Amino acid sequence: MISRRHLIRSVGGLSALGVSTAAYGVGVEPELRPRVTRYHPTPPQWPADFPLKIAVIADIHACDPWMSLERIEAIVDQANALKPDMIALLGDYVAGHHHVTRIIPAGEWARVLNGLKAPLGVHAVMGNHDYWDDRGVQRAGQGTTVAHRALETAGIPVYENDVVRLTRNGRSFWLAGLGDQLAFAPALRYGLARSFGADDLSATLAKITDDAPIILLAHEPYIATRVPARVALQLSGHTHGGQVRLFGWSPALPPQRGVPLVYGHLRLNCDVIISGGLGCSIVPVRVGVPPEIVEVNLGRAPVVV
Repeated sequence: MISRRHLIRSVGGLSALGVSTAAYGVGVEPELRPRVTRYHPTPPQWPADFPLKIAVIADIHACDPWMSLERIEAIVDQANALKPDMIALLGDYVAGHHHVTRIIPAGEWARVLNGLKAPLGVHAVMGNHDYWDDRGVQRAGQGTTVAHRALETAGIPVYENDVVRLTRNGRSFWLAGLGDQLAFAPALRYGLARSFGADDLSATLAKITDDAPIILLAHEPYIATRVPARVALQLSGHTHGGQVRLFGWSPALPPQRGVPLVYGHLRLNCDVIISGGLGCSIVPVRVGVPPEIVEVNLGRAPVVV
């Protein structure tokens, strides 16, 4: 998790790079048109002759002026233009900081996300801010968030420790969605919850009934050190690539158990891809990690342009 202390320390360090760099990080990079970052993982658990294209959208953090409805509409159009087989939404739809002119209600951004289209559908998990922003759920130490209900009202299924079996051209795979790993961190401080997270990896994977390959959606990447080799691919967001990333180093995010689960593609028991996301958390700053939509191509040879 990005801590306020570490991120503010990182942002403070920008002064050494000059006022112009800091101004770029606040006023330019956070509002850039998202780049498309493409990955071609080849996990051994995934059949090489089973092509699947996934568009990944993470960490929208809807708010004015940084992530307006118009900007989300443009992201929807950009993702649809990739013509993916499936679209994965990886959580943190609500605003992640207080430097805003308007908090966009869940029903509004969910209706825009309803414009996402893919043959195998659009599939979502929740993020920590979606839980933290819901005071009723935090007080109860359990429950379904406003963001969750808004997405389902808009026709987008949300997975909380659940799975679905999908089929493309006669070939099947499992999509598993994990509950958020930091869901009740604020409530735990006040004795309103018994654990940090709403996640249950074992119970989720136990719902899988055959040997078809598995793709796991998990907002935070940190579960990766516990994911078994039965899973082919884990898709995560949350980190924003550190938001401040200098020469491949993200000072706000130290390694987890010695593993740099910050950004990009790495191989543990399964392949793990961590999106840099689209919005901002804590402060509206991005340097060295511009907003991105991730395109994952499984079972396909990279196209040389």
